[in-house]
Amino acid sequence: MPQSLTKNYVHIIFSTKNRMPFMQPGIQKRLYDYIKGMSVKFECPILRINGTEDHIHILVDLSRKMPLMTYVQKVKANSSGWIKEEFGRAYDNFYWQKGYGAFSVDSRHMSDLIDYIDKQDEHHLKYDFQTEYRMILEEFEVEYDEEYVWD
Repeated sequence: MPQSLTKNYVHIIFSTKNRMPFMQPGIQKRLYDYIKGMSVKFECPILRINGTEDHIHILVDLSRKMPLMTYVQKVKANSSGWIKEEFGRAYDNFYWQKGYGAFSVDSRHMSDLIDYIDKQDEHHLKYDFQTEYRMILEEFEVEYDEEYVWD
């Protein structure tokens, strides 16, 4: 086959370090637009992005040229630097957590996931981030050690 063709939908989740509520509503849209622009440069179009003050959900079509780990590292490093530069001293201590969750998405379930990502504020009236993340890990049957998943 002379051509490499892929469709890798990935749901990526990560939080601010220690789940600090840094991403206030006035910052979120600008941050999401920045991450979308960066992702276009990586040839990884974002289908949905949303979150709350302490975490973010990204639904991305991962490029065949970009390993997942590299994509997440670039998004986190570049956006963290951008936040500090854009919002000044109040964000000197802004960092993303070290780890992340990434889950493959079947195209048949895209509309449900998009709806879920869009309704983060509503969803988090019922569940905090840690409860939500545990539910996702259990849904995808990911084994984890509670001692290390939040550090």
